[in-house]
Amino acid sequence: MARWPLIVPLFAVAVLAGAIAMGVGPIGVALCAIALTGTVFAAVHHAEVVAHRVGEPLGTLVLAVAVTVIEASLILALMLADAAKGSAIARDTIYAAVMIICNGVVGLCVLVGSLSHREQAFRVEGAGAALSALIALSVLSLVLPDFTTTTSVGTYSGAQLAFAAVASFLLWAVFVFIQTVRHRDYFLPEQGAADDSVHAEPPSTRAALASFGLLLVSLVAVVGLAKMLSAPIERGLAAVGAPQAVIGIVIAMLVLLPETWAALRAARANRLQTSMNLALGSALASIGLTIPVVAIAALAFDLPLILGLAPKDVVMLALTLVVSAVTLGTGRTHVMQGAVHLVIFAAYLFLALVP
Repeated sequence: MARWPLIVPLFAVAVLAGAIAMGVGPIGVALCAIALTGTVFAAVHHAEVVAHRVGEPLGTLVLAVAVTVIEASLILALMLADAAKGSAIARDTIYAAVMIICNGVVGLCVLVGSLSHREQAFRVEGAGAALSALIALSVLSLVLPDFTTTTSVGTYSGAQLAFAAVASFLLWAVFVFIQTVRHRDYFLPEQGAADDSVHAEPPSTRAALASFGLLLVSLVAVVGLAKMLSAPIERGLAAVGAPQAVIGIVIAMLVLLPETWAALRAARANRLQTSMNLALGSALASIGLTIPVVAIAALAFDLPLILGLAPKDVVMLALTLVVSAVTLGTGRTHVMQGAVHLVIFAAYLFLALVP
């Protein structure tokens, strides 16, 4: 077993303790950034060990929840650090996560898998259920606040925010029930499909429990390090004149990088079903779990919260969801589909920097 997944969380805890005791100077910022990045990878590694022990599709659920905990922790750290500047960070991060997953991750997986295996297949029943929930969650959380009239454009009232939080969590919970209990077969590779992962020896119970403990340590370290880095991140982006939305993109990319790598490896190994489970499950968890957490924090601490997207971003989100419906509607993928998603992703990044 590799030693780095054990060493990195302990190193992160030590860096966090030093930052709390001595403050965060230039060297401290560098150490915290290195520790935070490494700990995100370590957390996902330990989540993968636990996931391999419990098997599919519960495994991808473990990964999605772990990644979402990290994402929500980073959002809350920035919101609490500066309520005014952090009012839109949840919206920017969730929107970035959806765009990165539905265009970047899905596009790369489809393109890489198609270049290696020409065509790949996945269960359209599971993908369709996930996409329908994702469309509903995206509109309720990111689009509808622009059209309500109780409060200003882009915001929900307290009652509306509570409703959106409950609805988001319930939709995610129903999807999890479908994925893991009622229609579990919708998220498993079809009979005869290549899936070498089923032949890999699962880790022992002892190893899985150790990884679970280290996963908890990693998540605590991520939360603490994010709090330490929140102010330096704000100052750095302001110094280079980057739009505020870039913070959300940075958070989403950092959090999703390890999972993106896992999905790409699965696609190259001709296990596109696992890639789709990872991608769509993460997108749903990103909204279905993050919105309730952010809503509770906003209501409890009386924090301003802007959720509605700008018109340009609404158009990009609509384009993404329509193209995703076409890609996921057949159960088979090829190179052209991957290229289309990646072009949309490039347009999203360009327009975020040059709005």
